[in-house]
Amino acid sequence: KSGKTVPLNGYLEPVKYISLLSFRTWVESYVGLSVEDKSPPHDQWPVPAPNVNSQFWSALVSSVGQENCSTKDYDRVFHSHGHTCQEVFALRYGGLHRVVDAVVWPDTEENCETIVKLASEHGVVIIPFGGGTSVSGALECPSNENRMVLSVDMKRMNRINWVDASNMTAEIEAGIVGQDLQRRLAAVGLTMGHEPDSVEFSTLGGWVSTRASGMKKNVYGNIEDIIVNATMVTPKGTIERSCEVPRMSAGPDVSQIVLGSEGSFGIITKAVVRVKEMPPVCEYLGVLFPNFDSGVATMRQIAYQRIAPSSVRLVDNEQFQFGMALKPKAEHGPLWQMVEKAKKWYVLNIKGFQPNQMVLMTCMFEGTQESVAAQKAKVLEAAASNGGMNAGAEAGHRGYFLTFMIAYLRDFGLNFKLIAESFETSVPWDSVLPLCRAVKNRIGDACKRHGIQQKPYVSCRVTQTYDCGACVYFYFAFLWHGISDPPATFSAIESEARDEILRNGGSISHHHGVGKHRAKWLAGAVSSPGVSAIQSIKGALDPDNLFASANGPFASASEH
Repeated sequence: KSGKTVPLNGYLEPVKYISLLSFRTWVESYVGLSVEDKSPPHDQWPVPAPNVNSQFWSALVSSVGQENCSTKDYDRVFHSHGHTCQEVFALRYGGLHRVVDAVVWPDTEENCETIVKLASEHGVVIIPFGGGTSVSGALECPSNENRMVLSVDMKRMNRINWVDASNMTAEIEAGIVGQDLQRRLAAVGLTMGHEPDSVEFSTLGGWVSTRASGMKKNVYGNIEDIIVNATMVTPKGTIERSCEVPRMSAGPDVSQIVLGSEGSFGIITKAVVRVKEMPPVCEYLGVLFPNFDSGVATMRQIAYQRIAPSSVRLVDNEQFQFGMALKPKAEHGPLWQMVEKAKKWYVLNIKGFQPNQMVLMTCMFEGTQESVAAQKAKVLEAAASNGGMNAGAEAGHRGYFLTFMIAYLRDFGLNFKLIAESFETSVPWDSVLPLCRAVKNRIGDACKRHGIQQKPYVSCRVTQTYDCGACVYFYFAFLWHGISDPPATFSAIESEARDEILRNGGSISHHHGVGKHRAKWLAGAVSSPGVSAIQSIKGALDPDNLFASANGPFASASEH
């Protein structure tokens, strides 16, 4: 009614029906964004005509059916990008450099074998496609590829083939989407426990191909801990192990060839995974700390004492303030609001926490009522020893809501000339604080040198924890006023940030993968002989480079 409301649409139920009264004020004051200064997307951009190998196409349509094949522009564009800010920017304002020439939707593993066989016979390039949520440039078509490029969309291969309750395993096809997998296993009282932030859209095959990690890895493990067997169709045949056993000593593990392959060797068709019984209780907890250092100390203590809940995350002050700005309009009565004001007064005046320094740790506990209570008590004891205080269940739950909101808000911000992205790393415990400080400073300095007029938004959070280190996420955004090529400027600053991460002992990536965006650092990360070994595997499985997505060690300098 006041004219200050801006609508935001989302798919998640919590996103659909909430009122974020404080967010506009915060983003206008902190980032300098103006909702009056809009950057609407272009209505359309020219899509190049498909480069169709007619003999291949005729054989493919005959084998899998016309209804499972397409050369329509919409289908081709949809399958030619992931979800980096650079790719989304190109979709809105300029178009993609190269678009796949056709799309096919296989329904069975036999379909996949046929597709690979025909592509081999006719010299057609294949790029596997899962949920399309890649943030490494892995789905971008190489701009210099002159052969026909076929996108193989796996979404129709979404079956749970069997569940073995005796051995707690299940065979699941690679195209199943994370949230569908969760629901269907929950219907029989089970869970795989893998829950990345992209769980709405990402697929099992995508998780395997990127060596993914989920927020509940403390209990269920990363994807490499969950996979018992994985199947991949390559030009030289189908790779899989002969049995579903918990461990096998048979030389180098062929499953490791599949994990992290990023579409370079073949099509991942299915996997046998470990499952567990659904926990009867799930509870959240938020813990406030006076500063980031004390929060990191608690995260390290929790990991060292092996008392980590299913998920534990620590956001810095910048992200804490962001989360507070996203706090929905209160639906409680006056009494509840008075209690909330009293809590705030206590935190600021009695505990002495400073608004521009305090941080929040969010926890998710799963198990029986007794085990959850015991674990929660241990976590609170560790937090108290570092000056932390219980902030309640709602604060903890809201932290996970923030995770899903960030993705929607990133794309929404493009409407108002705000370009943003997240990137992550893994780092030893003794380097967490120095790395976070150094990367934030490097981004700030780089923004000044690149002519960013407004103060950028830079924040970080510590997520997955290990005995010897943790995963750290960075969030970075700036307004592109006066910048002639915002994606290129963003890429240059992000590249400097990655250099600083590596200089401070961090990794090339914890779970997003390499793709094209991080390919230039790969040799330094795994050594030149390591890269040569990966390239040799490629030569053995795909000597004609049919899976020419140009990711990781196969990316050309022009694709970096």
